[in-house]
Amino acid sequence: MTQSAPSKPTACLALADGTLFYGVGFGATGQTTAELCFNTAMTGYQEIMTDPSYAGQIVTFTFPHIGNVGVTPEDDETADPVAAGMVVKWDPTLASNWRATEELKTWLERRGRIAIGGIDTRRLTRAIRQQGAPHVALAHDPEGNFDIEALVAAARGFAGLEGMDLAKEVTCAQSYRWDEMRWAWPDGYPKQDAPRHKVVALDYGAKRNILRCLASAGCDVTVLPATATAAEVLAHNPDGVFLSNGPGDPAATGEYAVPMIKEILDTTQLPVFGICLGHQMLALALGGQTVKMNHGHHGANHPVKDLDTGKVEITSMNHGFAVDAQSLPAGVVETHKSLFDGSNCGIRMTDRPVYSVQYHPEASPGPQDSFYLFERFSAAMDEQKAQA
Repeated sequence: MTQSAPSKPTACLALADGTLFYGVGFGATGQTTAELCFNTAMTGYQEIMTDPSYAGQIVTFTFPHIGNVGVTPEDDETADPVAAGMVVKWDPTLASNWRATEELKTWLERRGRIAIGGIDTRRLTRAIRQQGAPHVALAHDPEGNFDIEALVAAARGFAGLEGMDLAKEVTCAQSYRWDEMRWAWPDGYPKQDAPRHKVVALDYGAKRNILRCLASAGCDVTVLPATATAAEVLAHNPDGVFLSNGPGDPAATGEYAVPMIKEILDTTQLPVFGICLGHQMLALALGGQTVKMNHGHHGANHPVKDLDTGKVEITSMNHGFAVDAQSLPAGVVETHKSLFDGSNCGIRMTDRPVYSVQYHPEASPGPQDSFYLFERFSAAMDEQKAQA
């Protein structure tokens, strides 16, 4: 099955089942292979492309107006784009925003990321939902020369995300401190100059805005690589431990992360807070299990119910694996649940300030319903100090 091609296609998206989508290429030229997902957010394409949780994935944007606010270094969630490529309905519009410093097309080209426009993204999204996240090859050639058999073979040869430890590829090379807080008019990102708590953040693919939220909640943040040991974490004498978001199969990253978390839990009473991959790491450390989802959750409009309060939060999500709530042991309870499909979105220990959520509460991009989780983490550290 082949989508009708434009008069001169300069890009081709090949699915492993042989389905072809032709369109107009932009950004870098060349070829890449990855898992294909879709994101339903209406804003934040730059934050999405620079979110380390998208390592190994090409993102289909369901919202058609991509590129309309350009790009700015202030909105990068990490130093370089991490998503392998971009699929959009329309050729990106010219930037029309006072914060823009560059056009999306030139930004992608300079950053080495391939993109394709002119695609029927509704049809592609339906295919992803029905068949599961497919393996694909994306090629951009200004002359329109494509070896279709080779592209399909490349898509079929992609190993997939199951069993892949991608956290090691996106984590920091060495430890560093973070003191930048959330963006505020008119000065941008202020500095945290009166922190109350020392927090060690394990970087499985941390977004900058998550670190900013920790700083805004009163934390002096030290970021450590994903492979840090419990001894290295505790050497900083933290008041709390944070487990960040990240890409790949949690079982693979758990080979080294889970023993570290278990040791922290077994030898200390420190508050622990995890999100996304960090949520999955915590669940594995507590004795739970994770499963690969059909097409995952990717967007900024996901309703999640807080089972303790009954409150419904609209959240930002980006994950292709989930915690199996039925696998949680005694002493660990489910706290949040997706109202889209009932999948697990949060857990906590019943007797200690140890908890995690599947979604991205820092809202970059997305709604700000869940910032209270950072404040809860800060309050837990306050309480621990009061009891000491």
